[in-house]
Amino acid sequence: MLKGRLALVTGSTSGIGLGIARALARQGADLVLNGFGDAAQIERLRAGLASEFGIEASYEGADLSRPAEIDAMFARIAARGATVDILVNNAGIQHVARVEQFPPERWDAVIAINLSAAFHATRCALPAMQQRNWGRIVNIASAHGLVASVEKAAYVAAKHGIVGLTKVVALENARTGITCNAICPGWVLTPLVQKQIDARAAQSGQTVEQAKLALVSEKQPSQEFVTPAQLGELTVFLCSPAADQVRGVAWAIDGGWTAQ
Repeated sequence: MLKGRLALVTGSTSGIGLGIARALARQGADLVLNGFGDAAQIERLRAGLASEFGIEASYEGADLSRPAEIDAMFARIAARGATVDILVNNAGIQHVARVEQFPPERWDAVIAINLSAAFHATRCALPAMQQRNWGRIVNIASAHGLVASVEKAAYVAAKHGIVGLTKVVALENARTGITCNAICPGWVLTPLVQKQIDARAAQSGQTVEQAKLALVSEKQPSQEFVTPAQLGELTVFLCSPAADQVRGVAWAIDGGWTAQ
């Protein structure tokens, strides 16, 4: 379905972003991966995706906290004669603290990666999409883009901002072939979340499975984690003709978290 399209997925060297990249590649999209990690491991990942799905895959190591590096990343893609058809703004970081104890530098870092980077990447991607009258922008927000939790001021502010940015971009391009939507996941069982589960088990004396159930049950009535593969398939749907009139939506996929 996506043969001939180029998808840039930020934060795609692991976790949610990698799950989304795999789903898009399965549909024939060429990939630009972005994220941090061991260079050799990233190269194995890039080559593996290209081989498994028969696509072109490249890697860009731009630091998304720096707007100039985002601009340079898009310039390099253009210099190769390519343009981004599908932009998935997924990269994100977290810091947990009460507002009065929140380090200002951590606030700035969370806002830069989780919100400002999505703006700058969208700003760079839109002109070529507008010229071709086709594009898909998918912003990975969070259940925390719809509701709040304590000690997550920067993350919640950024994800609410992502939902607002999504709506503005959708409205500004409403009469074009460009759509912009947000996906709002609940708990996703990524390597980072697994570390939280392991730490919880060690501190509480629970088994890992007990700690996993306790963590997810705090928010998600389904008592089941969302998977990166499920998020990938939802992204594929939003890139399909069936979603041509899905515009400016904040789509919860959270096991019932925000239905409460």
